[in-house]
Amino acid sequence: MAYQTEYPVVRRPVYASRGMVATGQPLAAQAGLGVLQAGGNAVDAAIATAAALTVVEPTANGIGGDLFALVWAGGKLHGLNASGAAPAALTLNALQERHGGEMPRHGWTPVTVPGAVRGWADLHRAHGRLDFAQVLAPAIRYARDGFPLSPVASAGWSRTIQIFQGLKMDIMEEWFRTFAPDGFAPEPGALWRSEGHARTLEAIASSYSESFYTGELAAQIDAHARATGGLLRAEDLAAHQSEWVTPISAEYGGHRVHEIPPNGQGIAALIALNILEGQGLPDRRDDPDGLHLQIEAMKRGFHDAHQFVADMRHSPVDVEHLLSQANTHAHRERLSDKAHDPATAPPSSGGTVYLATADDEGNMVSLIQSNYMGFGSGVVVPGTGIGLHNRGHNFNLEPGHPNVLAPGKRPYHTIIPGFLTRNDGTPVGPFGVMGGFMQPQGHLQVVLNTVRYGMNPQQALDAPRWQWLAGLGVEVEAGLGATLARELARRGHRVSVQLEPSAFGRGQIIWRNPETGVLEGGTESRTDGHIAAW
Repeated sequence: MAYQTEYPVVRRPVYASRGMVATGQPLAAQAGLGVLQAGGNAVDAAIATAAALTVVEPTANGIGGDLFALVWAGGKLHGLNASGAAPAALTLNALQERHGGEMPRHGWTPVTVPGAVRGWADLHRAHGRLDFAQVLAPAIRYARDGFPLSPVASAGWSRTIQIFQGLKMDIMEEWFRTFAPDGFAPEPGALWRSEGHARTLEAIASSYSESFYTGELAAQIDAHARATGGLLRAEDLAAHQSEWVTPISAEYGGHRVHEIPPNGQGIAALIALNILEGQGLPDRRDDPDGLHLQIEAMKRGFHDAHQFVADMRHSPVDVEHLLSQANTHAHRERLSDKAHDPATAPPSSGGTVYLATADDEGNMVSLIQSNYMGFGSGVVVPGTGIGLHNRGHNFNLEPGHPNVLAPGKRPYHTIIPGFLTRNDGTPVGPFGVMGGFMQPQGHLQVVLNTVRYGMNPQQALDAPRWQWLAGLGVEVEAGLGATLARELARRGHRVSVQLEPSAFGRGQIIWRNPETGVLEGGTESRTDGHIAAW
């Protein structure tokens, strides 16, 4: 029996041969394309796009956030973990004294060291071509001259103003001065500019990021923290380093899916793919038996991720075992034709931007960066435009847990870039789906849509999605259809319909044809997505 699903307005993939930039904000994509056309490569374009996104989409990322990247260059896939650690003063005892042992969402306490800025410099140092200042120039121009808000960003901006007004936190005064100055209403098309952002990006460009970690910007961050009760110090910033890592992967359908190893949660998607490999998913994507099996496999992936994923420098993660046939078989044994409760912590919300780039030399980049929960902590360093993230909220607070809060330790991280190759090592390209704990679920669905169901990049992104919430709870997009929702409920899932598209993440894809080199891109219909092609 066929089950009818309702797809969004049909969009077509975009094709190009010289270069491509795909991201969730058109102006940022154009920034990356301009760098490509000026002689830069895919890495230059990725950095330019990432820096521009901190200006034109501050609702989901910022200068004070973290970054992860997968880079195909020189015939090899490279991984960069540019996430920061907890300050030296952020201990369980300090948390008990400040907040009774609970980690707040906003304010100084959940602020960890921001890693994105150093990540830009490290990516550029390893693989960039143009001058670093030239790469950051478009972002500086957007910040100084201003730009019109895109629709989805403006909606998130308005929501945050309402939320932050309700919190009534003194530490957020600078946030309001920067992002909601008198007379500014964040409506679509409204012009916004920030001289503070522009000056900060100029300092980052001229110092190759060092001002942020050991120079004037670091001193300003330190001074604001000391004056307003923050725990972050100049010494924490100076100690921060990015880490080049070996990507981890899993095989599915003659392809290999690559992720950043823990402290990222990409391993959750790989565990789910391992469970599904060889399981004989139905030929139709909208078959309820297939959707049920996908959801159940994803729950098992989260079960392991929430139990074991942590900063491997502090709490070694047995990645080999988690991706082993033995672990895969054990998980398969727990699956049935009825929904199960994985007995793990429920996911929480997020706020992230993703981008993919490719050039005509074969270089490709999958990059993701975030301030978490939209604008992050709500703490902005006066006069700089630096909005600090709140990644510390993802620490576990149970003593003995691998992801327990500790000074100098990176938290469990939701942001995960993806990359697809064929089993023979031929690169297919970068992909990603942003959105907190939706991300591995989005990766799973996009990979299956591509590899199992033969969809092109735009179809793979547009197809209606589901997401596990907690326990037996599953949320589905309205486009999945009432019949399928009822069939999932009959299998024991507690199904709810979510009408807000952004709840299911926002993604981009670029695939490269290995014979012709032609690039094929898709971008998210659930946001202000755009592909800039050359």
